[in-house]
Amino acid sequence: MTHRRDALAALSALAALPLLNACASRPPSAPAPVLTDPRTPPWVLPEPSNPALPSLVLIGDSTVRNGRDDGQGLGPVGQWGWGHVLARLLNPAQLNVVNRAIGGLSSRTYRSGGHWERTRAFIKRGDLVLVQFGHNDSSAINDTSRARGTIRGVGTEQQQIANLLTQQPETVFSYGEYLRRYVAEIRASGATPVICSPIPRKRFDAGGRTVRGTESYAGWSASVAHEQGVAFIDLDRLIAERYDTLGPLVVDQLFPRTQPEERVHPNWAGSALNAQIVRDELRALRLLPDAAFERPAAKLTATIAPVPPITHVLDTRRPAIFLVGDSTVRSAGQNGNWGWGEFLAPLLDAERIQLANHAMGGRSTRTFLREGRWAAVRSRLRVGDTVLIQFGHNDGGRVGDPAAKQRGVLPGLGGETVQEMLPDGQMETVHSFGTYLSRYVRDTLDAGAVPVILSPVPHKDRWETGRDFADIAAWGQAVAQQEGALFIDLTMLVTEAYQRIGASQVATLFADTRTHTNESGARLNASCVVKGLGQLPQDWLRPYLRG
Repeated sequence: MTHRRDALAALSALAALPLLNACASRPPSAPAPVLTDPRTPPWVLPEPSNPALPSLVLIGDSTVRNGRDDGQGLGPVGQWGWGHVLARLLNPAQLNVVNRAIGGLSSRTYRSGGHWERTRAFIKRGDLVLVQFGHNDSSAINDTSRARGTIRGVGTEQQQIANLLTQQPETVFSYGEYLRRYVAEIRASGATPVICSPIPRKRFDAGGRTVRGTESYAGWSASVAHEQGVAFIDLDRLIAERYDTLGPLVVDQLFPRTQPEERVHPNWAGSALNAQIVRDELRALRLLPDAAFERPAAKLTATIAPVPPITHVLDTRRPAIFLVGDSTVRSAGQNGNWGWGEFLAPLLDAERIQLANHAMGGRSTRTFLREGRWAAVRSRLRVGDTVLIQFGHNDGGRVGDPAAKQRGVLPGLGGETVQEMLPDGQMETVHSFGTYLSRYVRDTLDAGAVPVILSPVPHKDRWETGRDFADIAAWGQAVAQQEGALFIDLTMLVTEAYQRIGASQVATLFADTRTHTNESGARLNASCVVKGLGQLPQDWLRPYLRG
């Protein structure tokens, strides 16, 4: 089948794409200076994509830009810096967001490694430079491992060392003095410096409040900002206040699950929260034009009917799993039909996570968006939530065929469109399955939630004769790879379960001829969903699963 070959070819081509790549990297335009730290490689860092625009330049450590800015290949559940997410929240037609931060460096080694010299080369008048260091400044001043520490405080004292790592003499200054030098040199370039305090660690005091850094690097960064008369963003205080409001269950969802427990580096959700705070503070400081905060309007926004308001209230101190999809996810028992989403709650730890099933029978990726149902879900998403997205059963109708109920989409991942007239005479622009799915993923990520794409549950008459939904699964996996979502091949998990129990037992699991399960079938499918969730990278939801 042509569509299947195209989908699999697209998936292969996308396999090498970096996840969530908001700012492409290019080789530096000038030869790099000799590094004084041989353990710090000459990273290829992004440069302004449009030199005619002003730039927001970020320098700092891994909490601003982690590794190669790819989440270690783990998608949104890996480690991310807030600078990557910030680029998604600002208007690229008005501003370059240039994330030059490097993991593992301090205010000292960002300079001694030659990175600041290369970054300064393209900072111009009218640019804004955000400076956030501190997490690595508390390391040893002189050792054979990193030799990256600075003198504690904001004083003018110096320490002469024979650097055990570089085998060269070096004068080490205080944390505050390094910040002063960045401020002076940014100003000398005609740009505006902004000091940010380091983000807080996931660490709580005896009373359950997030530990602040006011007596150390957060306080010292504030002192330098006040002394130098530069704008200051107190990320330590602002993020800690949000953590205290969210509570420990939600905060746990903002960090990768590792052994030992990760307390410094947020995942995508945590960095989205941090980026939202930086954006809001930049807006309040009025250091950027208003247009920089106006994201281009999304193309897929048509709404033809008001959606009934969502009335049930979620607990803000527990993360939530949102479900969006069709009748195989929620059927409400109509004609004996049940969706797997209606039997997922008993398989979750209700004391730690909550479920919000917004799937609707008869919907496709196109109609769920067109009717405003996705907008209603999007408005409720919070950082740390998860969105399970399963469409496909209704997306295959022929566009333009009245029997398809104006819900079919174009096959594939491309940007082609066609026009279809709706029953009320309006013309609707119809996009590809991949385009609609990408919209759901991008909106979820921008909200600080984690998107999980699921391929559809199989039909009753397809699992024995070959793989069902091969095209839909390939397109879904390709979108996950390209846009930075997680992916569960639910089609095959259910198929494997059917193969284990046999055809005669499978026949008892359906309420109609081939598509909708009864309660027993829905419960089996729900158990397969839980199995897939338990296999996600970093055990994203495993602590919340009972099945």
